[in-house]
Amino acid sequence: MSAVQGEVLIDVRGVKKVFRTARSEVHAMRGVDLQIRAGEYVSVMGPSGSGKSTLFNMIGALDRPSGGSVTIGGVDLATLNPRQLAYFRGRHLGYIFQAYNLIPSLTALRNVMLPVLLSGVEPDEARQRATQALSELGLSHRLDHRPGELSGGQQQRVAIARAIVNRPSILLADEPTANLDFKTGTQVIEMIGELSRARGVTVVCATHDHEMLKASDRVIWIADGQVARITERAQMQIRTGAVS
Repeated sequence: MSAVQGEVLIDVRGVKKVFRTARSEVHAMRGVDLQIRAGEYVSVMGPSGSGKSTLFNMIGALDRPSGGSVTIGGVDLATLNPRQLAYFRGRHLGYIFQAYNLIPSLTALRNVMLPVLLSGVEPDEARQRATQALSELGLSHRLDHRPGELSGGQQQRVAIARAIVNRPSILLADEPTANLDFKTGTQVIEMIGELSRARGVTVVCATHDHEMLKASDRVIWIADGQVARITERAQMQIRTGAVS
């Protein structure tokens, strides 16, 4: 999958998502239309229950819409079977999660090697690529440490290394600073922004953290399962804890 910088890479059209139980149904998405360009850094904001995480999961091919379509790099995700979706995610998408989602029994190096090995790369090359990714994030001295031996900020950097090690076109970050203190969170924000600029990676970040907006090209505000508004970075005045 390739796209020229500035061209539409992610195309969300009329996306709806309904969660049904025996007694009720919840409309998490109500016909969302959205386009994200290659190389763009987009933050998605909204209160809990607004549909922000559901939109994130749709773009990340982690869930399927009840209606509408999500197209990435010209590929309609609804046309892919589970095996093809897994391959697509492994090749083109990188994920950074709020809770890090590292495997406790594996070292930092092995955690980062895992997605490379799963993509069919030989162990020696996987080790080399994982070592390079961790070194780029300042963790060359922590390769053999397990998650429980690392600080929260170090664990998140391992998670970032794991997300970028397969050189994805799109980096999806779900509340990446939620479990970090202000200083460490700011460092993580700067890392993600630098990855976007240096590698031309498209970043989609679901967040409550107003500091994340400083690195964003656009902010998409979600309310009640719909896009409430889209704001360009130049239009925003950002202060710690607030935005206007």
